[in-house]
Amino acid sequence: MAKKRSTAKRARKAPTRKAARAATRRPTRRRKATLTDPLLAPVKGAERKNFGHVRVDVGRAGAARVKRMVYPVGFRWSVDMKPVVGTELCMHAHVGFLAHGEIHVEYADGCVVEHKAPQIVAIEPGHDGWVVGNEPVVMIEFDFENETVARLGMPETHRHQ
Repeated sequence: MAKKRSTAKRARKAPTRKAARAATRRPTRRRKATLTDPLLAPVKGAERKNFGHVRVDVGRAGAARVKRMVYPVGFRWSVDMKPVVGTELCMHAHVGFLAHGEIHVEYADGCVVEHKAPQIVAIEPGHDGWVVGNEPVVMIEFDFENETVARLGMPETHRHQ
């Protein structure tokens, strides 16, 4: 048996503000989520290396090297790199831009420095460092290999300002 249609008009409620705005908006296209974050995607023209759980993309720019370093969640230099490098602390200077994540650095004198993206960083040699939180750290570094400290005018080891 078919339902009877009522010819009586139903009273319509006035549209809410939210509904009125939605009715006047143009339909939007949903953007597909990209499968890779551009900060983590392969770097065109760079050489990729994995070193002590750190992913490094290295390219030349004049006399300097430009490196994109990706430190994974849970990374700590004294655990992941010390066995590979063989020194008590990281003796490399890190100069560049922290693009993503948070990293803490502890120097031999016990001084701890916290870096959180976005931030420009200059980390002197003689430190331990670790990723803080549940996101990888992405740092863009500039160096001159063994001449970084001298060419950038950095101290050989950490000094309090």
